[in-house]
Amino acid sequence: MQNTLKKALVLSMLPGNLGYVERFKLAAEVGFEGIEAPPTSDPEEIKKLRAASEATGVPIHSIIYGGWHAPLSSGDPRVVERGIADVQAALHCAKELGADTVLLVPAIVNESTRYADAYKRSQQNIRKLIPLAEKLKVVIAIENVWNNFLLSPIEFARYVDEFRSPFVRAYFDVGNVLAFGWSEDWIRTLGKRIHRIHLKDFKRSSRQFVNLLEGDVNWREVRRALDEVGYSGFLTAELGGGDANYLRDVAQRIDRIIAGV
Repeated sequence: MQNTLKKALVLSMLPGNLGYVERFKLAAEVGFEGIEAPPTSDPEEIKKLRAASEATGVPIHSIIYGGWHAPLSSGDPRVVERGIADVQAALHCAKELGADTVLLVPAIVNESTRYADAYKRSQQNIRKLIPLAEKLKVVIAIENVWNNFLLSPIEFARYVDEFRSPFVRAYFDVGNVLAFGWSEDWIRTLGKRIHRIHLKDFKRSSRQFVNLLEGDVNWREVRRALDEVGYSGFLTAELGGGDANYLRDVAQRIDRIIAGV
């Protein structure tokens, strides 16, 4: 396969009782090439994370910010103000740690927030963040999650395109769309907009997330679609944590996915 795909995992999958250097070292030993970390504004934490990355040669490629706690779609100006400040902090954190991506849940649709309002407000507020993203050269990557928003690949593509900025792109989660779509279809529709990939698997019958290769994701077709759209970069497992044997098994499952299953 001509496109380079790299295995990564979220920091929370590594044993929390280990120091950062030990965690990063373990990630490398079991076969991972990158880590996605949560945001922090603590200078000491940033120093430790950066030191662990440099000591082990395992990059922090992305910051998994989220956005559930202070959605940019809120009708409350105080919530939005906090959300914008927190995304700004996450962008600065990414820059400090050498990451080029911040994962953002752009909006939440619920009883108190209409879909149309969520769309309009979130775009207005993300536009306020683009100048900082451009300055820091960190991409704001919009993720598809169970937030009742961006429920089709066509809409997701349009939403990203409307920013007209290379610093707002898509963070595609393979498992999240299984409840209402097909991962390979989303990949083909989003195409070059995809900046990062999260790996999860999902069982439609029980509506549960499961280990990779144990659910209903058509991994063979997903792999083919990734090649078709020319995706290169990190495939980041977002699963439960475990010990070295468990993590090595996850890495080997990703190897099978990359090989075409």
